[in-house]
Amino acid sequence: MVFTPEGVTLTMSVTGGVKIFSGNAHRGLAEEICGHLSCDLGKVSTDRFSDGEFNFQIEENVRGSDVFIVQPTCPPVDQNLMELLIMIDTCVRASAERVTAVIPYFGYARSDKKDRPRVPIAAKLVANLITTAGAQRILTIDLHASQIQGFFDIPVDHLYAAPIVVDYFKNNPIENLIVVAPDTGGAERARAYAKRLNAGLALCDKRRERANEADVMNIVGDVRGKNCLIVDDMCDTGGTICKVAEALHKAGANEIFAVFTHSVLSGRAMENISNSHLKKVIVTNTIPLGVNGKPLADGGKIEVLSVGRLLASAIKSIHDETSVSSLFI
Repeated sequence: MVFTPEGVTLTMSVTGGVKIFSGNAHRGLAEEICGHLSCDLGKVSTDRFSDGEFNFQIEENVRGSDVFIVQPTCPPVDQNLMELLIMIDTCVRASAERVTAVIPYFGYARSDKKDRPRVPIAAKLVANLITTAGAQRILTIDLHASQIQGFFDIPVDHLYAAPIVVDYFKNNPIENLIVVAPDTGGAERARAYAKRLNAGLALCDKRRERANEADVMNIVGDVRGKNCLIVDDMCDTGGTICKVAEALHKAGANEIFAVFTHSVLSGRAMENISNSHLKKVIVTNTIPLGVNGKPLADGGKIEVLSVGRLLASAIKSIHDETSVSSLFI
């Protein structure tokens, strides 16, 4: 089920100068954005040569246009990233006035520092690639780490899904609520949610032994008899969030909910969530869910909120050269 925030009518009509294009990563989101902006999605040809190389052509004039390319670098990450780079390069060579890469989910964001010997900082490398391709601005949502904005030498508009999520829970309130950070690194994000929802705050002491595996050690805070909302920026295999839910259950929590912006959901994530103590999981559509139109095998636990209106508002503000800061809150 897709939830779109109501209450405020978004009246937009962008014509003459704005072009919005999409790769193959998430065409549905691009079309939704165009719907909010009352404009058509740009005409392109996207196919592949027999050896798998991406073949891209713009089928309309973009000379002097303000171009926005909607392409999350979600799985298959390398394929979608390469599509984004080629599309940016194409628009630059077609004499677009400005090219903004709209990347709702920024892949490789977890590789943002050298925390072990002889490891890459892939997020910086990807930032360099996008800039070198010719992007002049980045529009993204809930980066894994805020400092990634500094990896770019071009302006970055970093939006947050929090207003959409908070609006959802205000319309669907949970009594006796406490917000839980799945690790100490997510404490600031959880605190922001707790403040807006007038809820308590707890956090989980987590120790990660290997990538994509996490062992929960301790719950800091009193969750007994309370309804818990685990808040995180992304969910990959579901291992962390399910183990946090298990720890909360053992600590005496009542109902357990979770919210994360980016639903990567790789490997056995759906099975893990379906078999967990989680009652409901709220995600956004920064990444497309489901495979070939088939329903999610999540046991009916996942509900999707739309970021289309948020991105449309940001695109209009960027094009009109008006403040985007109100969308950061």
